[in-house]
Amino acid sequence: MPQPNPYIDAPVLPDGSDLDPRDLLAAPRGPIEIEIGPGRGGFLFERLAASPETSMIGLEVRRKWATIVDGRLKARGFGSRGRVFAEDARYALPRIRAASARAVFIHFPDPWWKKRHQKRLVATPGLLEEVVRILEPAGELFFQTDVAERADQFEAQVAAVPLLTPFGPTARVGENPYGAMSPRERRAVADGLPIVRLRYLRVGDPPP
Repeated sequence: MPQPNPYIDAPVLPDGSDLDPRDLLAAPRGPIEIEIGPGRGGFLFERLAASPETSMIGLEVRRKWATIVDGRLKARGFGSRGRVFAEDARYALPRIRAASARAVFIHFPDPWWKKRHQKRLVATPGLLEEVVRILEPAGELFFQTDVAERADQFEAQVAAVPLLTPFGPTARVGENPYGAMSPRERRAVADGLPIVRLRYLRVGDPPP
């Protein structure tokens, strides 16, 4: 007899479009930041602890980890200003209100190399268009990977987006400036693997 899915009630976004991220949190504080693919939540927990005046939303395609991490946020006292939803960012971001996020984080995405897996890629030009739309003016996009080819590909994609500009003289930064690390980043640092970190600034007027 088939066993019931233990994650059938995973947290998901409410119906509708033009969702205000602040309405998704019980007691949001300060600006909203969004992490795409938080996995087991390491960066999310550390970021909320390091920045008490920040609120965060994670979009995690795996229902299991969205459920577990969302529950752990509540258990650790972060539930009022931190949530994780079982959503594919490619379809969730278009439903989020324009100019509503201060930062978007993408950590070590897309471990897909075979041609048949290309449809599963997250970091695509289409996603970047939505990131630009939801970022407030002077908002930040932070991307990091330990795969040089992925970094080069992402950098080329961003170069074609007129409203994203390198945060400094170049987009590539040596250190993570956010006081939080994803588990993958921590492992890469421990193993001595080179990490490419790209930091961008949202410029111009908010998109329509």
